[in-house]
Amino acid sequence: MTIHVPAQAPVRPMVLDDQTHALALELFQLVRAGDGPRLSRLLRMGLVPNLRDGKGDSLLMLACYHGHAGLAQALLRHGADTELANDRGQIFLAAAAFKGDETIARLLLASGASTDARMPGGRTALMLAAMFDRIAIVELLLAHGADPQAVDDGGLDALALANAMGAATAAAHLASVQSTPPD
Repeated sequence: MTIHVPAQAPVRPMVLDDQTHALALELFQLVRAGDGPRLSRLLRMGLVPNLRDGKGDSLLMLACYHGHAGLAQALLRHGADTELANDRGQIFLAAAAFKGDETIARLLLASGASTDARMPGGRTALMLAAMFDRIAIVELLLAHGADPQAVDDGGLDALALANAMGAATAAAHLASVQSTPPD
């Protein structure tokens, strides 16, 4: 028996007319600026919450990166995907860890974001938080089950990365966690 599977049609980028392109640019600017009321109205009207710009940054990525927790919450309520990476493989929780934004990190974790999701190079949000000495984020991620023993593609764990970056507070905390025997 032969099963014929039709070939996938090549994916072509959508070409927008000038008016639609201007509207899309305005929408992404609304998110960067934190205009919650307008975005919430558009979401209620059916705006796709996982809409992405030319770099693959979704509305949620921009809201998280710019620290707009209210916008992020609205997008999550309307079904935004917590694991949708951009074209560079960056994920929301890692962006919050890099920025040290505990409010956004808590919101993402409460919405089901994976603590151990990987970016290119195998790094996790915990590794980024440790590298930049974001101790509140390190503690938050560990409390939500992040794996301190996970290693990146170079074989380095969060403790080794913290030490390499001179992030003394995170390194000391991770060293104490790793030396504590499990219950």
